Amino acid sequence: MTTETQTSTSFFDQPNVEKGQIGVANGIPFGFTHVTNSQLGIGGVFGTWGESYDNQTLQSLLEQRLGRPVPRDERLNLSDLGFVNRHHVVALSNEQNKELEIEIGARFLREAARACGWNPSEVEAVLIGMSAPISDDYLDRIARAAGIPDSALKVSVHKACDGSVASLHLALNPNLPENAHLSQNIAESLRGKKVLVGGIEGLSRFLDHSNDTNALQLFGNAAGVIGVIPGQTMKFLAGASREAYDEEGVLQVQMNYPHSAFRTDGSLNVDVVQTNATNIRIAGLMHEPHNGTSVVMAGPMGMVKLFVRTGVQVVKDVYRSYQSYLEQKGMEGKTLAVAIVHHANYKINKLKEKHLQNDGIFLKMPWLVSEFGNVSAASNMIAFLRQLPQMKPGDHILIDGFGAGTYYDALAVELSG
Repeated sequence: MTTETQTSTSFFDQPNVEKGQIGVANGIPFGFTHVTNSQLGIGGVFGTWGESYDNQTLQSLLEQRLGRPVPRDERLNLSDLGFVNRHHVVALSNEQNKELEIEIGARFLREAARACGWNPSEVEAVLIGMSAPISDDYLDRIARAAGIPDSALKVSVHKACDGSVASLHLALNPNLPENAHLSQNIAESLRGKKVLVGGIEGLSRFLDHSNDTNALQLFGNAAGVIGVIPGQTMKFLAGASREAYDEEGVLQVQMNYPHSAFRTDGSLNVDVVQTNATNIRIAGLMHEPHNGTSVVMAGPMGMVKLFVRTGVQVVKDVYRSYQSYLEQKGMEGKTLAVAIVHHANYKINKLKEKHLQNDGIFLKMPWLVSEFGNVSAASNMIAFLRQLPQMKPGDHILIDGFGAGTYYDALAVELSG
């Protein structure tokens, strides 16, 4: 990590951040920033809401939530894990949380469209990853509140931290197995259309039902949403999606969304449900906590063991497919400009990078989300937007998502403009 990525400055105090308050309870602070690359025709917005806590002031919040002092051996070295701030909202009722998150979600969709130069009424599809939706119809409600037409396709993806990359993968890759359960192929139906893709994560509300010290220190609120036109501004080159069910429950997560049951026939533990002509739910099975809490997780080394081995293999598979694509197109000298990787923690990403290098795969994997904490499905989109100004027409990039369950999506894309 560089000194730039390790800044302890709150996101709210950084340049070009638009700030305000949501009129819930005594007022909830929020902030966001637009990013647009006019050469590529891609833009978006990212930001957060709630009070900002650095690694020192977080300890008081932790003790308040747990109702006890936190011994030193339970405190994570958060700076070494790549995080210096995160944002939380505390002590709201269910109705207040719903009001807050609908307003937040609608704002992020409107602002993402604005960053692309679109009116919300022009948006033809919205695909959003969210680990713990406040209601089953959350995406439908925020799209309507944002002014997006009811006729737009809405796809909510519940695959924990993999949610936003899985959403983008669905929008671009027509060969994903989820399409076999639907009357339409999502990627084929979205080609050439104005599409919003992202992750919106109100994790502090979800953590109200957890007493896990690791989770309470790592996670926070944030959102990142981008606008793309599949097949034009962003083209699919190669990709892989994989499930490796977390039998041991290394990272246990409560499902507060509908899901049928564990599969015994060897098929994927992902429910694909089309609730009506314009609403689809992609729901991944989670290993749920037995004690009724929202999150139970192993320490950082447990997360490394959970995500690195399979995660590295998925990236290797995509890299091989990408190389085959280049050979077929006579583009053998082309390389991936950058890899946008989920920011679970810095050590996971560095270990993945090391394993890939041992296999001769050298990828630029910048750490870009230090002041938000682990923000689950929002992190890939925030990282993408932070890197977007450096991207150029014709660049090939890798986008790598992984999350509890466990679920993995990685894809190589071309930025066209």
